[in-house]
Amino acid sequence: MVAVSAFAILAVLVAFIPLARTLFFSHGVKTEGIDESALAEASTDLDGTWTVTNRPGPNQTSAGYTFDEVLPGERRTTSGSTQGVHGSVTIEAGTLTSGEITVDMTNLKSDADVRDESVRRKIFHTDEYPESTFTVTEPVDLSTVPDDGSMGSVELTGEMTIHGTTQPVTQTFNVARSGEQLLVAADIPIHREDYGVETPELVAAKISEDGEINVRLDMRK
Repeated sequence: MVAVSAFAILAVLVAFIPLARTLFFSHGVKTEGIDESALAEASTDLDGTWTVTNRPGPNQTSAGYTFDEVLPGERRTTSGSTQGVHGSVTIEAGTLTSGEITVDMTNLKSDADVRDESVRRKIFHTDEYPESTFTVTEPVDLSTVPDDGSMGSVELTGEMTIHGTTQPVTQTFNVARSGEQLLVAADIPIHREDYGVETPELVAAKISEDGEINVRLDMRK
């Protein structure tokens, strides 16, 4: 009986390892940066109120996370994303004067339903903290952003709220004016414990303490 039980346990473990690798070690779905090959010359003024849109295309609005998942003897980077993003920014005389972006954390998806359920319910606790936000707190000059379809960069200072905790953030963002679009993207480094995000004792994987919040915004007037 003992031998049979040991054999059964071994069989379960052997069957579980490929499943664990599929669920926790696939690369997920990452929010990438601005696709420069899709840029064109700007066709509208910079000043005005720009609102996040979710139109399909190579630079469609998206936001998400990237972290390392760790199993004994192996470590791999994985990501999850959502297109549930809304908000707006205001530009006056070439200066970004205000802005707030909100991300619906309840729709974060990778390429594994089991991971997604763990991320939403056990890591970000989206039933209690369904949204994350980034609010601009200091004006920034955008007048040097090219209007010829090439990409520029600006340093934005603001406050980022995740899991109900707010921290100051200063980060360089890529910015491009393309046709009627204002495109903004960045990979923002975070230490998840700064936001009170703790990793649960998952069966197959643990989440590293340091990661990124990935953002790409397609905004139009």
